[in-house]
Amino acid sequence: MMQRQPLKSPCKPQMELDRISNLPCHVVEQILSCLPIRDAVRTSVLSSKWRYKWAMVAHLVFDNHCLSAQNRTTFVNIVDHVLLLHIGPIHKFKLSNRDFLATGDIDRWILHLSRSSIKEFILEIWKGNRYKMPSSLFSCQDMSHLELFNCLLRPPPTFKGFSRLKSLDLQHVTLAQDVFDNMVVRCPLLEKLTVMNFDGFTLLNIDAPNLQFFDVGGVFEDVNFKNTLNLAVVSIGLYEHVCNYQRRGPPGSSSHLLKFFAHLPRIQRLEIQSYFLKYLAIGTLPGKLPKPCLVLNYLSIRISFTDSDEILTAVCLLRSSPALQELEILVRPEDTTCAGTVNFQLDDNWNGPIARLRRVKINGISGTKPELEFIRLLLLGSPALEKMTVKPASVTCGWEIVKKLLQYRRASVHAEIIYLDP
Repeated sequence: MMQRQPLKSPCKPQMELDRISNLPCHVVEQILSCLPIRDAVRTSVLSSKWRYKWAMVAHLVFDNHCLSAQNRTTFVNIVDHVLLLHIGPIHKFKLSNRDFLATGDIDRWILHLSRSSIKEFILEIWKGNRYKMPSSLFSCQDMSHLELFNCLLRPPPTFKGFSRLKSLDLQHVTLAQDVFDNMVVRCPLLEKLTVMNFDGFTLLNIDAPNLQFFDVGGVFEDVNFKNTLNLAVVSIGLYEHVCNYQRRGPPGSSSHLLKFFAHLPRIQRLEIQSYFLKYLAIGTLPGKLPKPCLVLNYLSIRISFTDSDEILTAVCLLRSSPALQELEILVRPEDTTCAGTVNFQLDDNWNGPIARLRRVKINGISGTKPELEFIRLLLLGSPALEKMTVKPASVTCGWEIVKKLLQYRRASVHAEIIYLDP
């Protein structure tokens, strides 16, 4: 007589297969935070255990992935729904929908977040005019990262800064001069500052003792560093042309170059973009900085070889950077109405080798005499050079450049010259 086999519990294999529900809470939260908010909410139908797990996610991102073609729910309704049902703290909030026209609903959301110990706030307004930030934003004293795009900032008189802010990213923003100055100086822990395409102020007054990274691009009149001894990475671009007759002061006038580097003793990486080299060439040009950049190992310069002051400024930087290992030269086609005349020999200003320079990239040359002379002296004064990459502005001058490069002597027997077609 055959014995009846005991029935297997239907729950046991299901429990064995549903291993994800038994993961630690912080692991589940990490998984959900990596999903678009729309997919995170959908996990509520998996089981009763998952019904409210999405509502405890501390990182909320509302972007174009929130909406689907089949769902007629508006973007505002989605944000309202998530914030209404959310449980626990919200550490990160990002709003970036390219089809969303800014409305007063943002004020409500920021007011809600100001009561939730928000640590990271990112707002990108892609449509319409600058969005005026509500006063409730400036009461978020737990923030460590603030990122604003296409916004207008007018803090209340009671605003004393963000005491815990470490990263500030402002792009396409409007704010007054005193607002910008206070925003920097009243964030004592600030380590990273990005400012792009701004208006309302023209002076870049940077007073930040913990600042390590500074990236700026726009139209401004002056830049002043103070208490920036820890600043290691700087990328700076002046988007407005500075003609020669506007910038040359009388003999003995103050040097922008000296002032710029006076408070940057630990700079390791420097990118000089657009017309900022012209700014640095204002005033008296030293042959060498009084205090060399001892740890600068990467330098990128956008330069016009029709301007002798720009060339001398670049040479001064090279002579003042004994630790330089990588150099990038981007040639800027110059407006002839503001171009100077180069009528000097670079040999007179180029004394001593660049001992540690290993890699050089040169882009956009046309084969002019100052350009080729600059390359010749780089090859002659770089005993550790390993690779030089040259890319001309057009094919018409390419063959003449190649012939010249083959003729030049090299201080490094290992130096490899690579020619790239434009």
